[in-house]
Amino acid sequence: MGKVTGFLEIERDDRDYQPVAERIKHWHEFVLPLAEDDVRKQAARCMDCGVPYCHGVSRITGAPTGCPVNNQIPDWNDLVYRGNWDEAARNLHSTNNFPEVTGRVCPAPCEASCTLNIDDNPVTIKTIECEIADRTIAQGLKPDVAAHKTGKKVAVVGSGPAGLACAQQLARTGHEVHVYERWAKAGGLLRYGIPDFKMEKVHVDRRIEQMQGEGVQFHYGADVGVNVPAEQLLKEHDAVVLAGGAEKPRDLPISGRELKGIHFAMDFLPQQNRRVSNEPLGPVEPILATGKKVVVIGGGDTGSDCIGTSIRQGAVSVTNFEIMPQPPEHENKQLTWPDWPLKLRVSSSHLEGAKRDFAVLTQKFTGDNGRVKTLHCVHVDAKLQPVAGSEFEIEADLVLLAMGFVHPVHEGLLKTLGVALDPRGNVNADTERYLTSVPKVFAAGDMRRGQSLVVWAIREGRQAAHAVDKFLMGSTTLPR
Repeated sequence: MGKVTGFLEIERDDRDYQPVAERIKHWHEFVLPLAEDDVRKQAARCMDCGVPYCHGVSRITGAPTGCPVNNQIPDWNDLVYRGNWDEAARNLHSTNNFPEVTGRVCPAPCEASCTLNIDDNPVTIKTIECEIADRTIAQGLKPDVAAHKTGKKVAVVGSGPAGLACAQQLARTGHEVHVYERWAKAGGLLRYGIPDFKMEKVHVDRRIEQMQGEGVQFHYGADVGVNVPAEQLLKEHDAVVLAGGAEKPRDLPISGRELKGIHFAMDFLPQQNRRVSNEPLGPVEPILATGKKVVVIGGGDTGSDCIGTSIRQGAVSVTNFEIMPQPPEHENKQLTWPDWPLKLRVSSSHLEGAKRDFAVLTQKFTGDNGRVKTLHCVHVDAKLQPVAGSEFEIEADLVLLAMGFVHPVHEGLLKTLGVALDPRGNVNADTERYLTSVPKVFAAGDMRRGQSLVVWAIREGRQAAHAVDKFLMGSTTLPR
């Protein structure tokens, strides 16, 4: 694929960022796209591997090594190199419902498994994917309306990437699809979790408009199991898909946790997204980092989002703690490639002025007048045991807990339906049929497999749609 000698002649060249001093003054995306000619040159570097691990499977686990939605990366790289953007877009959309999203926020496991990554010089797959998607959208997204209706009616609970992908696939094959979303707008974490400086919400809005044109009906403020009876959905639909995500945050139950100024990340981030989109916050206390010393506990993507948001809100300082030891800057390729490696990852937000520290355990919070003022911490060893003599304190006016999610919320919908849970507290549904313990009820996304990446959610939604269509019709033409 691409130019036969491209990988020998052309060096990797990726998108750049606006300077820090400029980008922290606004909430817009700040990635600077490559020119068309440069994107085509980067696509020419794809080297026609004998085994393209960028969309292959692990030789050890059998799981995807690169792209979970099985994007046919070498194929559309070749098409881009040859200037056939329209066919590249058709190919890309055949496996990925929302490539403009993954082209912005996916960590690109495809690039980690690229053969050229053996030399730390992978093809800029994510950038090429984003350019294909953006060029397509610029021409206008057209609804893909089903030629025939099946007469079957499906409810999808949750409008995150898994629910949206599932709903779109089912609508395109002719089913009547209703999406029930408890918030005021669709998108799930795409809208309320990912900051606008990483992905502006116009990308979500365009897809919702396209899906409405395809016949998908959205019901907002519909909290199934709370203000919408779950029994009603079972009665009125031929199948129900649970795609509500893993929203139960991991807490830090230590002394002083009750002090004011300590918040979950997913109480903090959605507020700012609502401010940017002029959506009312509702009856909640505003959480702002303005003029405060901020400590973010948790070193993943959510922690990074808290850092970038706090800096843009005008925090005095931002410190990021991670309980695990600092990973190596470079992985051992002979041990890890083509699987996803453990290594130090530095996000754009980390580069905006945050201090990072690893192997840190927070032992207690203390404060004045009921508000947090100090974190009492200690460094830990490889077994996460405190190291004697390494205790320290740090001042904080705002503490954000970004330690991930343990499982879906059980109260309400799941308890009402009575679906079986797996040992981790997720909805128990097999990977072939996506069927739960309750007849005609399916589950997909983080609610089924646990907290994961947006690209895995899209995969789950597409595969659940395949399973639902087969369940309803006896067979299916939807891709597996």
